[in-house]
Amino acid sequence: MRGTKPESRNGSEDVVVKRAVCPHDCWDTCSMLVHVKDGRAVRVMGDPDHPVTRGYLCVKTNHYEERVYSPDRVLYPMKRVGPKGAGQFERISWDEALTTIAARFRAIIAEYGAEAILPYSYAGTIGTLQYGSMDRRFFHRLGATRLQRTICSAAGSAAVKSVLGVRMGPDPEDMVHAKLIVVWGVNVISSNPHQWPIIQEARRRGATLVVIDPYRYKAAREADWHVSPRPGTDAALALGIMHVLVREDWLDRDYIERYTTGFDHLARKVAEWPPERAAAVTGIAADDIVRLARLWWESRPAVLRVGYGLQRHTNGGSTVRAICMIPGLTGHWRDRGGGFLLSNSGSYGLNSDALERPDLMPMPAPRTVNMIELGKALTELQDPPIKAIMVYNSNPASVAPNQSRVLAGLSREDLFTVVHEQLFTDTCKWADIVLPATTQFEHTDLMTSYWHLYVQLNEPVIEPLGEAVPNTELFRRLARAMGFTEPCFSDSDEDLIRQALSSGSPYLEGITLERLREERSIKVNRPAAPFAEGGFGTPSGRLEFYSEALAAAGLDPVVEYTPPAESVDGSPELAARYPIALITPAAHHFLNSTFANLPRMMEREGAPTIYLNPVDAEARSIRSGDWVRVFNDRGSVRLQARVGDWSQPGVAISPTIWWSRFMPDGVGINVLTLDQPADMGGGASFHTNLVQVEPAEPPVEPSR
Repeated sequence: MRGTKPESRNGSEDVVVKRAVCPHDCWDTCSMLVHVKDGRAVRVMGDPDHPVTRGYLCVKTNHYEERVYSPDRVLYPMKRVGPKGAGQFERISWDEALTTIAARFRAIIAEYGAEAILPYSYAGTIGTLQYGSMDRRFFHRLGATRLQRTICSAAGSAAVKSVLGVRMGPDPEDMVHAKLIVVWGVNVISSNPHQWPIIQEARRRGATLVVIDPYRYKAAREADWHVSPRPGTDAALALGIMHVLVREDWLDRDYIERYTTGFDHLARKVAEWPPERAAAVTGIAADDIVRLARLWWESRPAVLRVGYGLQRHTNGGSTVRAICMIPGLTGHWRDRGGGFLLSNSGSYGLNSDALERPDLMPMPAPRTVNMIELGKALTELQDPPIKAIMVYNSNPASVAPNQSRVLAGLSREDLFTVVHEQLFTDTCKWADIVLPATTQFEHTDLMTSYWHLYVQLNEPVIEPLGEAVPNTELFRRLARAMGFTEPCFSDSDEDLIRQALSSGSPYLEGITLERLREERSIKVNRPAAPFAEGGFGTPSGRLEFYSEALAAAGLDPVVEYTPPAESVDGSPELAARYPIALITPAAHHFLNSTFANLPRMMEREGAPTIYLNPVDAEARSIRSGDWVRVFNDRGSVRLQARVGDWSQPGVAISPTIWWSRFMPDGVGINVLTLDQPADMGGGASFHTNLVQVEPAEPPVEPSR
């Protein structure tokens, strides 16, 4: 890609403009221009030459320097000197920190075995190196318990693979050609802001925008049509749509015959789901389900732009499977810009084995722990118990579900806890050792996207603050401290990038570190319409309406709707006590718990909030601005109410995630959330929650 060189002057002799890439867990993976003066980042803006970033950043990263230089920044190694959770620390040297960690790890291994040590990380950065490379090598070599990283996308990813065989969809840049865009379960303005101008351009060309979401957020209000199903019922809606498509013979039978398998099984299943039955489950009128099916059939190209919110239910896998099948019935995969897009992360083909070195693990392979069951692992797991946890790229004290159980585990005096962090988060409070981590402006990484199709290189634009080191360097140091002598622990970040690019994938052909240093951003060599003529990554090579692999695993080989574990249909007795379904989507000014300590972002977000339907508010004598107590059997939290047409009656929304220390009662929203794995992939069920809401006194002190 041609454009701004890695470094240039902006017209002022003392300001240098350098290029970086946003590292956060977001679809957009933006290219950034960083203005550096006297070694300090003073301004951040979007790269106008990047074809997706287009010169602007989201509201969160537009002031990224405020995060880099936050007063909460961890600058030096520290050790705990007070009670667990009190947040009392003193500065120590790196040598003391590494010696302490290595000694404790050796002692734990000697008494309990290496499986008593648990790594805990996710996508605090989605960079290829800092997300998962040297750290995986270290814990594989150590023989530690393996972490099943499921907190975001596991159910949906497993579902897509079962139908398509690979996480891949249309090039989002091609969606400008679509005549129908169905945004299903993703708040594009908050969570995928660079999708929005593509949608708007398509609409200027005549496209229709339909938003399907329980939450009537800004894009839903601006859509041509907003469809608001009850939370967790999207699979029933998809089955109802497919019933109409099959009943009316709105099918591309040539595509079905050539490129799919199991149609007869699916046809029998959807025959059980006439629109009237789907309407009773979803709260969507039967006529509207027919209208959706007709609109889909008559529009070409048409695309289902699906998000991760709808798969964060106990039935999340079957939900995504059902939606994912729709374009296979109608042949919309034939069209450029058409089909289904949940993730494009399968469009790169990086060499993950070379990065992570699973061959370093002992055999038999160590046990696994699902990260959403962290509280259970820390409080119940035996043979051996978890005696040490090392946290990086994550803030589990805020983001993990069933927060009370998580904090009970982190409060154990016999649990040795190490946290490698950029900022002093809620989790740092519970640590024995806190280590300083670099930000994206201070280290090297190779960036891909799970939405657009560009590989990008990030290199440091400023020197590391204090004594901060990147994840890769931390685990090199720990490997030396543990006496590991394998050559792979000496690989540089540049070595790791070359290894990542060494897979031989045709998508990466011609993409090298040297070329990335020159061009910074390069589009992968991938067909724009990847399944126009089949070529699915399933065992059969076809789109699988019926999955032999799922049948062998004891799962429904076609697809079925099962009510969420906590819902009126799934648990009527519980619903009688807790009649409101609570979903917790992303706050506009936060990204999970990232940015939620920055004064500018907290001020813009306002207060920890719950959006209530007027029917539910009136029944409880609640008005906008009132403080309320939201509770269930797992805990309670105090939030400020906003009343309006945000959802169907019986559905409430609380944008997240505020740090607990800024909440009125010192606990966060995840004190309410369920830690039961979803039906596929062990995925999280953050949106499967029943609660009650009642008036409460205002907090004695401000929430920050």
